[in-house]
Amino acid sequence: MTLFFKFDFNAICQIVLEQTLNDNDIKFKTVGFGEIELLDKINKDQQDNLEKALNKYHIEVVENQKSILVQKIKDTINDMVFNEETTVNVKSSVYLSETLEHSYGYLSNLFSEVTYTSIENFIILQKIEFAKQLIIKQDLSLTEIAFRLNYSSVAHLSTQFKNTTGITPSAFQRIISKRRAFNQENNN
Repeated sequence: MTLFFKFDFNAICQIVLEQTLNDNDIKFKTVGFGEIELLDKINKDQQDNLEKALNKYHIEVVENQKSILVQKIKDTINDMVFNEETTVNVKSSVYLSETLEHSYGYLSNLFSEVTYTSIENFIILQKIEFAKQLIIKQDLSLTEIAFRLNYSSVAHLSTQFKNTTGITPSAFQRIISKRRAFNQENNN
């Protein structure tokens, strides 16, 4: 039997972060996603223990201001792409600059400087990753997936999907269908 899961990565990360801080007796206040304010000073041992505990979940403390803003850009993009409640009807550049209160030019240059890729490329990668998840976990048509991800057409989604993965979304759907059929045959 195969089980499929739907994840809210933001909620999972927030829960892990809060539990880890509580487990380490660190008083804090949540400011925003991925951002907390320490209510008391912590010593070096507490900070080392916190970082070690978070590292096993691949969560790291970011201290460099540029890295912090880049992480906020990534978090905003992930929220824009993955969160069904965040329906963005404006261009991603406008959404990012309004949400993060910086010009898009500044955000774009900083992102490229720190990550060696563009914001646009990162958005495409996240959208294609989400498209793969939707194909695997939900029974949606490519038209529904294209609409959900704010693509202008299925052809646009297909082009970006193929450029990113090397195969078309239709071929990916067929592979997933064959895998499901194979797993069902072997489980019966």
